Amino acid sequence: MVAYQEFVSLSQSLVSEERGSAAHLSALAYLNHFGPADEHAALYAALIGFLDDPSVKVRAALAYGLLHSGEAPRPIMLALLHDSAIIARAVIQYSPVLIDADLIGLVKTLDLSMLIAVGQRTVLSPRLAGAIVARGQGAVTLRLLRRLDVALGDVLLTELSHSLADKAEMRGALLARRDLPAAARLHLVQKVTEALRGARIVKGALAPERLGRLLRDSSDTALSAIGEREAVQAKAGYVSDLIGSDKVNTRVLLHAVVTGHVMFFADCLAELAQTPRGKVFTLLESGSRAALNALFIRCGLGEGVRNLLARLVLHARTSDLADDAGARHFVVTALTEELIAEHDGVIPEDLEEAFAYLSEQNIVLARKAARGVMAAFAMEAAAPMALPSPKDERRLALPAA
Repeated sequence: MVAYQEFVSLSQSLVSEERGSAAHLSALAYLNHFGPADEHAALYAALIGFLDDPSVKVRAALAYGLLHSGEAPRPIMLALLHDSAIIARAVIQYSPVLIDADLIGLVKTLDLSMLIAVGQRTVLSPRLAGAIVARGQGAVTLRLLRRLDVALGDVLLTELSHSLADKAEMRGALLARRDLPAAARLHLVQKVTEALRGARIVKGALAPERLGRLLRDSSDTALSAIGEREAVQAKAGYVSDLIGSDKVNTRVLLHAVVTGHVMFFADCLAELAQTPRGKVFTLLESGSRAALNALFIRCGLGEGVRNLLARLVLHARTSDLADDAGARHFVVTALTEELIAEHDGVIPEDLEEAFAYLSEQNIVLARKAARGVMAAFAMEAAAPMALPSPKDERRLALPAA
């Protein structure tokens, strides 16, 4: 305990460190006071008095005592917010007493160091975060995007995904956020694809044709994977936007099934056919071929594509297309051979796109399936297939070139 006379002596001392001790003690006493109201009022008056102390050390000691408390007096914290820079930065970053209305007006005029301090507050509302982003300071915006605990809102994230899409570091921070809207995520994936296509190291490593196929396949996978996640969360806006912008075609529908994104496939059919999602699921799980064809007719698909999708659905019912590369390779091979046999090797024009896709996938999936088979074979046959170690360890000396 500090006696009252000792406290008075400290608070009136000519030494700033002693007055700072008195200010800090006053702050702690105020926050932990449980006595009569007049005592509390006297402590409050003492705090007010320390605001006028000419030493920044004293005012800093006062701020430090009140900084992290939600019970600190608002008038005192607002006064300290407009104090010297070192005190104001601490108050604006840590004080829970300050609310959005106190900060949003200030954010428009703060310097960079103060703006960073606001962005590091423990709790940031979407409104305050939007005001910080509106300052257009890239470093601060990047810090904010990397704070996954701060909700930025769909509107702001969508705007940022378009305005910052050409900056790789910003793209990475946006794509790392789980709350990024699906349409914004797809837009950023397309920007990444464009950046990869133009990168010298990528262009130099792959032939143009192969690079185009690889990037197109990756883009289709991203599109359907995003759609699958949206379908799991029962969000319909993504699929309707895709259809409205003509991004859903035969290739996308085939790719969704082949990669095991069946919920996205079902959502696409439900939106195209204007049919309840539950009914589409029932038809895909157990509907006859005639019923599937009727569904595809409602989707506006041509006869050749309808028959191809019906066959694919029937194959998918008995195969694990999501995780088994061998099963996917088998299904794609079967569909390709059926098309060739049915049309005597002359593929109709309306199926050329689908056939080209199946042929591409056949090569890709054959490689994946072969890698899986060889790895499993190598593990099983490790002992008998081991090569004997050479008995003669002498090395041949090659002549100089």
